[in-house]
Amino acid sequence: MTYDYDLLVIGSGPAGQRAAVQAAKLDKRVGVIERRESVGGVCVNTGTIPSKTLREAVVYLTGITQRTLYGQSYRLKEDPTIEDLLGRAEKVVAREIDVITDQLRRNHIALIAGAASFADPHTLTVSAAGATERRLTADKIVIATGSRPARPASVDFDGRTILDSDAILELARIPKSVVVVGAGVIGIEYASIFAALGTKVTVVEQQARLLEFCDVEIIEALQYHLRELGVIFRLRETVEGVDSRDGGAVTHLKSGKRIASEAVLYSAGRQGCTVDLGLDKAGLEADERGRVEVGANYRTTADHIYAVGDAIGFPSLASTSAEQGRLAAADAFGLEVRSMRELLPVGIYTIPEISFVGKTEEELTEQAVPYEVGVSRFKELARGQIVGDQHGMLKILASSNDRSILGVHCFGTTATEVIHIGQAVMGNGGNIDYLVDTVFNYPTLAESYKVAALDAMNKIHAFEEMAG
Repeated sequence: MTYDYDLLVIGSGPAGQRAAVQAAKLDKRVGVIERRESVGGVCVNTGTIPSKTLREAVVYLTGITQRTLYGQSYRLKEDPTIEDLLGRAEKVVAREIDVITDQLRRNHIALIAGAASFADPHTLTVSAAGATERRLTADKIVIATGSRPARPASVDFDGRTILDSDAILELARIPKSVVVVGAGVIGIEYASIFAALGTKVTVVEQQARLLEFCDVEIIEALQYHLRELGVIFRLRETVEGVDSRDGGAVTHLKSGKRIASEAVLYSAGRQGCTVDLGLDKAGLEADERGRVEVGANYRTTADHIYAVGDAIGFPSLASTSAEQGRLAAADAFGLEVRSMRELLPVGIYTIPEISFVGKTEEELTEQAVPYEVGVSRFKELARGQIVGDQHGMLKILASSNDRSILGVHCFGTTATEVIHIGQAVMGNGGNIDYLVDTVFNYPTLAESYKVAALDAMNKIHAFEEMAG
């Protein structure tokens, strides 16, 4: 059978974009179907790019990272407005959309406007307002539809007072107080952003701790820092309801507590955008969170259909989604690729940042893997003093047996950049000996690797001497 395309990709976010470009580089006929008016998916339009640009604007205008040098009263702008913050985000988003559109054109990838749904396993129906419905066929199909904020049915979202993470970008002004329901990645990122702006923030979380997949010590450091900014944490608490009132809302907790605030941000996880795909017509199904199950190389149970990115769930990061898209397209057309999937870095853009790669102490303890810890604190580095980072730290977990690096965890200035040194060393089988012997530029935060490696090495040597 002759198909219209070798590959059709549903969605133009990081996962879909990378899948399409990889297939195009293999000289395949590729089409990307996008239901939004602009390309880039959630990542560019409402998620990663605008939220991280918003964060950058907050850090810059509030001068929060410079206050250890110039005093707690230091501000670049006394009262940043919502226009100051979102204006920067709009410019960056517009530029990113232009870059992606140009990339698709340069690779001769057809950009097809409309909402896609399966008519049969190899056929997609594309519907767009004001246009005739189209039916397109493809040899291979990649589902990269992304996700949307999950909205509990019991909550009356109004886009003004009771918000999800998408609606944050449509705020008319900066609230004086906000309740953040859910301390996942998105919730805690926005909690730190509002706290930096001087907003009174209360975080409500059902679990006993924040971000349970992260290192305990790193999260304790973040929590300490946020408390210094006035953030109140209500852990092991459940929200029973939210009442919208004139000028704000009242959040009711199961414990009987009531919290008044100008705004409530619900961060209740993400829902895969798969409900309207007609998956059953392709022999597929999604779970209650809209996630499609995949096997090796992101193949679904239909051998020619792949699913990637937020449509398959955790870790739902732009970086991992892009890599999943590349691997799916490579597998679809027989290209052998090597990917270090066990060493994918996690970046959390709180203020300050968190990033890690590899195992946590808890995981190693549960697996009965002996290890030693090496720590470097940014305030003890010359570069840390220069940039005014009094909270940052880098932590290396090294095997007590062969000194291999089992995990690296970082909290502080440019943590999401610094982590890649550890990732590269781990990916090439290096150990702390390499870091001890390496000369790093001075003064840099990268020096923290040598300091932490020496710390771990000294502990290992001390034990070996004592053990004889």
